[in-house]
Amino acid sequence: MNLYDAVYDALMVCDVDAKCAAASKLYIDWEAGLLQMGDAGLLPREIPVPGRPENPQLVSPLQVVHRGLGSAEGRAALIHALAHIEFNAINLALDAAYRFRDFPADYYGHWLQVASEEASHFGLLRDHLRVLGHDYGDFTAHNGLWDMAMKTAHDPLVRMALVPRLLEARGLDVTPGIRAKLVAVGDKPAAAILDIILKDEIGHVAIGNRWYEFLCEQRKLEPTSTFAALLEQYATPRPRPPFNREARVAAGFSETEMLWLEQGS
Repeated sequence: MNLYDAVYDALMVCDVDAKCAAASKLYIDWEAGLLQMGDAGLLPREIPVPGRPENPQLVSPLQVVHRGLGSAEGRAALIHALAHIEFNAINLALDAAYRFRDFPADYYGHWLQVASEEASHFGLLRDHLRVLGHDYGDFTAHNGLWDMAMKTAHDPLVRMALVPRLLEARGLDVTPGIRAKLVAVGDKPAAAILDIILKDEIGHVAIGNRWYEFLCEQRKLEPTSTFAALLEQYATPRPRPPFNREARVAAGFSETEMLWLEQGS
């Protein structure tokens, strides 16, 4: 089976259960040696909109309603927002495997692993959302993550910098605070899910760091200064403290880069 065709098919699946199943099967098939890398010279197709269900309704980030965690409705809205992030992360990981050609085989295995794990995270959050009396699609959401995929579709270096090393790394920073709030309102099952997600996301950011550094070495670029330049070039705000230093270091951020982040200049 051709890797690129199989990943594209999964990327375009709209039904959430079918997409999660497809993402999981891709990684199983890769590990079993059933997927063969296709012709790297063939250009990937443009994907302005990947497969997604009719709901949730996508709105501007400013229009997404935020509710307090003191009510079941507020907790459901938060879990829905987290599930939406994980659903988009499936598409982002699949796109990384589909879009960027002529990498070592490990690159594709890594991103198929990420897609499979993101599908698992989505399933855990969706199940909990149902316990709270809701389902995925019941609340509005925004399309910021896929917008970033489109913005970085031309260059894997930019993708690795601005998705795993920026957006997903920010998740490492904020997850402990969200977990603490959920524990404070008595939602220990949701906190346990976040423990699983944080552990796996450290690995996902580490994969992004590995391939970012691979590309920097290939292009003879210094990683930290290149990252800073890309943030400026793409008008992306620099990450601000507090940082989850332990998680970031575990994910492969160097001491030099951590000091650069923490000094804020």
